[in-house]
Amino acid sequence: MIRVRPALLLAVTATGTAVSTSVLAGWQRGGWLAERLVWVAIGVVLVTGAHLLPALCRPAPLSGRLVGFVLWLGCMAAASYGHATFFLLSQSHAGELRVSAVPIASLPAHRELTAVMADRTSVMAALVRADARHCIRDCPTLQARRASLAARLDALDAEAADVRRYQGIEDGNAERRVTARDDPVTARLATLCGIANTRLDLFAGLAFAAVLEGVACLLWWIALIPQAPDPSVTDRHAVAHDATAETVTVTTLAQPPTPTTVQSTVPPVVKPTVTLLESDLARLRLDIESGAVKPTVAGIRKRLRCSQAKASALRRQLADLTA
Repeated sequence: MIRVRPALLLAVTATGTAVSTSVLAGWQRGGWLAERLVWVAIGVVLVTGAHLLPALCRPAPLSGRLVGFVLWLGCMAAASYGHATFFLLSQSHAGELRVSAVPIASLPAHRELTAVMADRTSVMAALVRADARHCIRDCPTLQARRASLAARLDALDAEAADVRRYQGIEDGNAERRVTARDDPVTARLATLCGIANTRLDLFAGLAFAAVLEGVACLLWWIALIPQAPDPSVTDRHAVAHDATAETVTVTTLAQPPTPTTVQSTVPPVVKPTVTLLESDLARLRLDIESGAVKPTVAGIRKRLRCSQAKASALRRQLADLTA
């Protein structure tokens, strides 16, 4: 009994955890309120069935155990699927919270790099044409145009550099978001094993679900084991019963009962015991006279398979009758 109580406590805790997981998973699956309630009820039934079916089908016949085993496999698969749904959704929600906590650098409004490079190409072409013209007259105007195009080209180069730097910052922000969204342990294991993060998340969720269901089933199997009676308590009751029977038998043999004495001193519940002892005594007399049993306490215990006290009482009664 001392061993069963911790097992029962752990079994109730494991089943409560699994039921809570199934309730949350079912609530997130349904759309309408009625659908959510039905999903929750289905999850609770499947989880409790997966946990209690092995222990409840233990005393059943072989056919019942086979049917229970098939249903248990179905309950385990359905419950593990629901737990995996909960684990994946919880990881997704945790990733969203981590992404929202990532600091994002504010950037000024800027043009796309393609537009800047297109303007630079046009200015470069205009500068090449200006440099190819020969100065015949109005040379200061041509030189001013060349200087203006060169300055505009430098400004476009600076803008392109800024746009590239802004793009690097944006790429860094996006990379930090992706890194924060993935679970750190799962991401490193996926890199180590060479598989995708989503696939590893699914395998991890199914593994957690299988372990939880297996532990709960084992604990309920142990907690619902039928308890055998305590041998020490049984022996104490047998010794007390034999001592009472011996006392009643000796009193009855010493004082011949009269109707008034039997009615006032011996309760009716003791009469079967007296009758049983008298039948044992008669059988022992016949066995001793035939030589099948030795007239000792050990011989009487071996013949009747009774306690030491009862054998001693029968031995004294035989001695009294012989005397």
